[in-house]
Amino acid sequence: MVEVMTCPLCGGSAQEVKAITVAHLVVSGLAKEVHEGMYGICLNEMCDVVYFDPETTTVFNERDITVPIWYKRDADPKYICYCGKVTEERIVEAVCTDGAKSIEDIIRLTGAMKNGKCETNNPLGKCCGTLIKKTITRALDMI
Repeated sequence: MVEVMTCPLCGGSAQEVKAITVAHLVVSGLAKEVHEGMYGICLNEMCDVVYFDPETTTVFNERDITVPIWYKRDADPKYICYCGKVTEERIVEAVCTDGAKSIEDIIRLTGAMKNGKCETNNPLGKCCGTLIKKTITRALDMI
């Protein structure tokens, strides 16, 4: 069962993420602070907190993470597929310029979803397919 979590800084909603994801994405000097168990990832785009341990006071902020968190303010680049380094901008371009209409088109045109290391590469620790579909829908609405 997924636990309802809130960020200890902003009180915003958070989602569970495995320790393996956190350990792979924190800067090397902080990796030793990551222990087994579940962490929370703050979903508030304006909050500096990325990961937190709900059992302790351990918090990892944006500066502690090796990749930009796509939904955080000023993320640059805004990766949608971290494994393939495919950005939101590239997916929108594939839809608006190259005629992509489906996730299969995006995979073919951009190389997204081909490495399958989502648990360690994606800050949410899961496949980007749902987010790619949402990005396709937004781009199609722009046409």
